[in-house]
Amino acid sequence: MSAAAERAGRRPTIKAVATAAGVSTAAVSQAFNHKGRLSEATRRRILDAAADLGWSPSAPAAALRHARTRTLALVVRRPTDVLGADPHFSELITGIEGELAPRGYGLLLHLVTGMREENALYERLAAEGRVDGAVLTDARDDDARPALLARLGLPAVLLGSPDGRAVVPRVGLGDQGAGVAEAVTHLLDLGHRRIAYIAGPPELQHTRLRRGAFEKALRAAGLRPFAVLHTDFSERMAVGATEALLAAPGRPTALVYANDSMAVCGIGTVQRAGHHVPRDVSVVGYDNLPLGSWLHPRLTTVDQRVQQVGAAAARLLLGLCGEEVEDLPLTGRPKLVVRESTGPAPN
Repeated sequence: MSAAAERAGRRPTIKAVATAAGVSTAAVSQAFNHKGRLSEATRRRILDAAADLGWSPSAPAAALRHARTRTLALVVRRPTDVLGADPHFSELITGIEGELAPRGYGLLLHLVTGMREENALYERLAAEGRVDGAVLTDARDDDARPALLARLGLPAVLLGSPDGRAVVPRVGLGDQGAGVAEAVTHLLDLGHRRIAYIAGPPELQHTRLRRGAFEKALRAAGLRPFAVLHTDFSERMAVGATEALLAAPGRPTALVYANDSMAVCGIGTVQRAGHHVPRDVSVVGYDNLPLGSWLHPRLTTVDQRVQQVGAAAARLLLGLCGEEVEDLPLTGRPKLVVRESTGPAPN
């Protein structure tokens, strides 16, 4: 132990080594465990800093880090109030837990508000050896998480349309735009020509894919969207977007929402404005969550089999963690489920 540490009366910490070397605690762990992709210069700087401070990994801690935790992480970048109001994640977690629980695995759920916080959390989870792998949600075009988890040595799967070029395996139904295109065709067949789309955050890959499918389907019919409004999936923005569309001159006769939660908010907003669903305004959701069939009128929506996607992601991740898991590939694409919230366009 260094003289400074002796004077302080305590053992130096991994955090002190990381600070002295100008790296993360995960990098310190990698330097001593010979994992990750550290340059030799960085590894040497870490080892020198540890030697100067008199720090070395304790044997029990090292053994714990190399043991299976039988825990997988699900980190969701959403405000707490938005997550609490969105049953999508309840369905997803149900699918994941259905595969984990029988095998004695647990799910560690974390909510974060931004990219920096999320990346720091993965580094901390890896450094502390708290999880065996992670399920990643909300794929982005500039997504740095797959490369980060590969560097940290944590197995991961990313929810989204399969992509052979991806750094980590992706799990989801193929052709993410197919369900939206089917919804537009359904509305066109009902005589609608003024159709608006209430989308999610523009930085998400599925937002871009579904918006592209929405606009392409309208172009094929010689039409343009009445409007496309982006939201953060919150009730506040769903209500605000719906109110703005209803107040627009020559208002739309059909509203397509990026998820069922916003569609439910939309139906309530339309009805409070004195309009009837679907006689005055047709409404389409996305997810096919149970709440859609509990409404009056019942919600027309796109089924993307959320529980099955969660179960498939869990099976794949368990396999990456060394478990023997039956290979049950996920096939198919999102499909429209027609119920009572859509009807003929008003005259």
